[in-house]
Amino acid sequence: MNDDKKDGMPQDTEEKAVAGPERDAPGSAGGGNSRFFLVLSAILGLVLAGVVAFYNVPAFHVLLHPHAGGDNMATTTDKYTCGMHPFILSDKPGNCPICGMALTKIEASPAPGGATVASSAPAAKPSGGARKLLFYRNPMNPDITSQSPAKDEMGMDFVPVYEDEAKGSGGGGMLPEGYATVHVGAERVRLTGIQSATATRGTISRPVRAAGVVVPDETRVRRVQAKIDGWIEKLHANFTGQLVAKGEPLLEIYSPELVSTQREYLLARAGVEQMKESPYEDARQMSSGLAQAARTRLKLFDVPESVIEELERTGKVQRTVTLNAPASGYVTGKEVFEGTRVSPGMDLLTVTDLSRVWIEADLYEYEAQSVRVGQTATLETVADPGTKLKGRVSFIYPTFSPETRTLKVRFEFPNPGLRLKPQMYANVSLDLHGVTGVVIPDSSLIETGLRQIVFVDAGDGSFEPREVKVGVRGDGKAQILSGVKAGENVAVGANFLLDSESKLRAALTRMTGGASAPSPSQPQGQGGHAGHGGGQ
Repeated sequence: MNDDKKDGMPQDTEEKAVAGPERDAPGSAGGGNSRFFLVLSAILGLVLAGVVAFYNVPAFHVLLHPHAGGDNMATTTDKYTCGMHPFILSDKPGNCPICGMALTKIEASPAPGGATVASSAPAAKPSGGARKLLFYRNPMNPDITSQSPAKDEMGMDFVPVYEDEAKGSGGGGMLPEGYATVHVGAERVRLTGIQSATATRGTISRPVRAAGVVVPDETRVRRVQAKIDGWIEKLHANFTGQLVAKGEPLLEIYSPELVSTQREYLLARAGVEQMKESPYEDARQMSSGLAQAARTRLKLFDVPESVIEELERTGKVQRTVTLNAPASGYVTGKEVFEGTRVSPGMDLLTVTDLSRVWIEADLYEYEAQSVRVGQTATLETVADPGTKLKGRVSFIYPTFSPETRTLKVRFEFPNPGLRLKPQMYANVSLDLHGVTGVVIPDSSLIETGLRQIVFVDAGDGSFEPREVKVGVRGDGKAQILSGVKAGENVAVGANFLLDSESKLRAALTRMTGGASAPSPSQPQGQGGHAGHGGGQ
């Protein structure tokens, strides 16, 4: 037993001695695992050191990840961008695919640290200028800001935010809600075709046009009626439309009552002659009164004075009596023919004087409230486009039409050469609201549905939006009651571009809580790295 132990110990020791070198051999499994963990630890240490250097050593950061403004920008090719859409970039000249404007070359400008930055954004004005630069904002992500010019991952320039934009975008001050001041620069003003006009003090009136119908002047219409029973022996005006002059014969009428009245008058005149020698004054006056009554009766029957005088001169009773035209004009109505029996009150002929006519036109409620009797009006006709006649408002009807909701207005016009014929259509225009005040071109107004906006040219390519109150509009002009003063310039061309740009700037400002500047705790100049994990 003891011998076996003694003999076994050297044997065990020998086995261990032999087994030790076999485990430590290069091809053994234990040696491979140790070296793997050693290499892995070294790699992790290098990666950790690189990450620390990336975020803490600026030179190492720029070497591994060059940004806009680095030394590599000196070797890049020229870039072109759109003045109204800075996110449009191109390696060669051309036109903007959105607005069609010619692309402009991006000029390089010095950046902090001695590097160069290719930027088409407007340079910030000095602190003593009219505008104060707050910060720069990422155009695609307004939450990313920077205190110095920079570019985002897509190469787009950060948009500068000025103090006046920050105040105006929220509706404070004089700027309307939802609008911000637009700064495009003098060169972009020329390229976009923006034009300005000066607000001046002047007189403006609103023209009103209405379609009317020509009607005869009712005060110049005469009707010839019979006042006795009789028959038409002869018609001198025997067709409608015939022109007659005042005093011309119209017709000859036979009436037994007229014949007997003539005889009575002749007898009364004879009695006056006989009673001249009478010593009784009452008898002489009675005979004279009978003669005068008979003569008056003839006149009341519309017997012309010339017929009565002829009766007195000749002493012969005329079988027919001629009726003359009471006025000059055209025969517009004819109710009788030769041989027609007439009775008292019957219409025989109608004579209308068309030297002056009426135009009856319908005006809407908002137009009619400003019309006054005596206002001057101008008339044009489709039949004679070159003719313009001057007239006036002669009457305004007291009631509205319930069907058309319009008010009928009567105009009076002269009618030389009978150019205006009854029932002809005519266009009447008159000027309303002749007022004096600040006047600007009508094209400068931007209608939003609830308000009117204009862009005031502040100079140096800056345009300030303002809400205005508009009064009278006409002849391509508008009266401004408030919002713009005389002498200020307003945009009249391409102002729709200013409108869209102003709304866009205001919307971007609202997305960052009212255009607030970056937090003081955020390092300046590192806002542009937020996209790489280095921002807040």
